[in-house]
Amino acid sequence: MSGWNKISGILKDWMLPIAIVTGIGLYLLYYFCPALHPAGRFFHVIASDGQRLIVATLLFFQFVKVSPKDLQFRRWHLLALLFQTLMFLGFAGLVYLTPEGPGRIILECAMLCLICPTASAAGVITEKLKGYLSETMTYLVLINTVATFLIPSVIPMVRPSATFSFWQYVLRIGERVFPLLILPCLLAWLIRYTAPRLQRFMVRLSRYTFYIWGPGLMLAMVLSSHALLHSHLGIGSILCIVLVSVASCALQFFIGRRFGKDRTERITAGQALGQKNTGFLIWLGYNYMTPVTSVAGGLYAIWQNLFNSWELYRENHPGPTSSR
Repeated sequence: MSGWNKISGILKDWMLPIAIVTGIGLYLLYYFCPALHPAGRFFHVIASDGQRLIVATLLFFQFVKVSPKDLQFRRWHLLALLFQTLMFLGFAGLVYLTPEGPGRIILECAMLCLICPTASAAGVITEKLKGYLSETMTYLVLINTVATFLIPSVIPMVRPSATFSFWQYVLRIGERVFPLLILPCLLAWLIRYTAPRLQRFMVRLSRYTFYIWGPGLMLAMVLSSHALLHSHLGIGSILCIVLVSVASCALQFFIGRRFGKDRTERITAGQALGQKNTGFLIWLGYNYMTPVTSVAGGLYAIWQNLFNSWELYRENHPGPTSSR
């Protein structure tokens, strides 16, 4: 058991950085090895569908521990929704007024980073940091619902060449978001109310969700590396997107923590607002905005998980003067 405890401790501290490096390394291996290129479409399907399956699994194990009555609205939920909505609309207005060019791309990146819904793994990290899982899940449902209707209202304004109607946008975004959100929720609550013994068993298994996120993050890094290396951006543009994604990430974690009333709620709000569904961000940027904006999603995934790694390490190794 001591050997397993040692391995478990190493994984708790370093799993996210290892997953980031492994995912990037795997894609670079494919990218620079021509012999693997014929299987590129197969690899992309594995990465994309595999990541979506892991996302659904994570959500299932989080919902299985939360009953419907636990999903209660808090003050910080309203503040976070207002922040994301107003920032998104503000940057959309700037995009509308800015002519085509690098400046517009940078503004689009900020716009997408600020409206992107909460990540499925946010609850996993929040629990590890001793935050409120139920409040995180409540915000995850709220922001996904708001984003599904808000984004289609704004995209035709900033991209008037788009051919989809409002409801076509809603359906396409809903098809992307809600199967991964609603189906795990319904299955978890069906088990809760029809098979309580199975539900208790699933709750015990949920302690391993952090380790499930490792492969999910690795696949996310594969997709992020693909978005970056196929963007054909110059160094200057990449550096600007790096700065925008870092600033957006830091701002949202900071602002989220300002919304909480106590330490536990500050952790919860910070993770819910700062930790993003970057797979959705990449998909949205590539399909409905200037395609290179998808790079912001890949970079955001790196920054948020490096920050999560630091937070988890600090939680597991508090200093002698730490108030934690």
